[in-house]
Amino acid sequence: MSDLPRKAVTRTAKLAALPLGFAGRATWGLGKRIVGESAEIVGRELQQRTAEQLFKVLGELKGGAMKFGQALSVFESALPEEVAGPYRAALTKLQEAAPPMPTRTVHSVLAQGLGEDWRELFLEFEDKPSAAASIGQVHRGVWHDGREVAVKVQYPGAGEALLSDLNQLSRFARLLGPLIPGMDIKPLITELKDRVSEELDYGLEAQAQRVHAEEFADDADVVVPAVVHQCDQVLITEWIDGVPLSEVISDGTPEQRDRAGQLLARFLFSGPARTGLLHADPHPGNFRLLPGGPDGERDWRLGVLDFGTVDRLPGGLPTPIGESLRMTLDGEAQAVYDMLRAEGFVKESIELDPDAVLDYLLPIIEPAEAEEFTFTRGWIRSQAARIADIRSPAYQLGKQLNLPPAYLLIHRVTLSTIGVLCQLGATVRLRDELEEWLPGFVEDDPSEETAAEA
Repeated sequence: MSDLPRKAVTRTAKLAALPLGFAGRATWGLGKRIVGESAEIVGRELQQRTAEQLFKVLGELKGGAMKFGQALSVFESALPEEVAGPYRAALTKLQEAAPPMPTRTVHSVLAQGLGEDWRELFLEFEDKPSAAASIGQVHRGVWHDGREVAVKVQYPGAGEALLSDLNQLSRFARLLGPLIPGMDIKPLITELKDRVSEELDYGLEAQAQRVHAEEFADDADVVVPAVVHQCDQVLITEWIDGVPLSEVISDGTPEQRDRAGQLLARFLFSGPARTGLLHADPHPGNFRLLPGGPDGERDWRLGVLDFGTVDRLPGGLPTPIGESLRMTLDGEAQAVYDMLRAEGFVKESIELDPDAVLDYLLPIIEPAEAEEFTFTRGWIRSQAARIADIRSPAYQLGKQLNLPPAYLLIHRVTLSTIGVLCQLGATVRLRDELEEWLPGFVEDDPSEETAAEA
């Protein structure tokens, strides 16, 4: 039996009740206004009640509901402060925890995957989970060879729950739209649905994690735990301690925030170049800040977890991304426009003003222009407001641009990472990472090509 909670009918009823709850609170708010309370106070109370109901339901249901909530949580920094305040606590709770499944169910899954004598494989095993996520929960243990391990156990019925939740959420995506200004919720849900089978396959996850662990084994900045064992519903990896990024966001020092931000940007852009894979689930629950580097000179390293969702990019990030970014910074409006059209961002049936496209893009890529840039909630809010304001030219132009399928996941990961950097309030030398790792960002030197040919 699934423990996600029990019946599909119950899950559907809980999700279906969300729009009714939103409507009921709006009516309640109107009543409060009629009897004389200010719009500001009523609005704040409405936002708080809505947040509490929405994310309480998403967290309880795990599965696709929680996955959707985690995807939204990284965009919290784009919300106006008067809206973000009530949502922030409810959103960030989804980044680290969810209600655990019963111990008997955990033991049953372990027995099925590792054999009835599964306890003999461990010197120690903690029944209480140390973390819980959308499709599985993690238990701490000690493997028979003495290594501390993280044991990820998949919820029974996780696949059905994921698809059922996401199908239900897509039916009222329009009502969820106002949560994140300037973001179309429905494509996000569609993309999450497309990734379900991959997310459930612990074999694919183990393979992706092994590739990263081998590549970053001696890295001074990034730590990826090695895979110890894997079977259908169980994935065992080495345990890493550290400060969850959610805690750095809430309580970290400026130095920790800046270091975490720099390493997060470095991992985002270096990963595809070094492994041919893009970690595609960059919410704070999947990262740890670890004290001390192997050379003794660095204060912190970035621990990276959960490789269940990756984008396979054998040649690294597409070169047109770097080339168009460089040409945008150089003000080459026509060249940028021609490349966007060639890559499918501008459909053949549409004609746009190249200078207007350049004006649309420049504010978004401001962090790539400066030697170092401080990511703030204020900055991301200004970008969201600019794109979401139906009266603005940016809104009208944005509606005419297209996002090709090959770039969909890259786009979401980039936006999510920027959202986390803004939550951190980190000052980051982003340009350094782009020059080092992003193909096409640094223009090839013709003299070097000539020398190579000679």
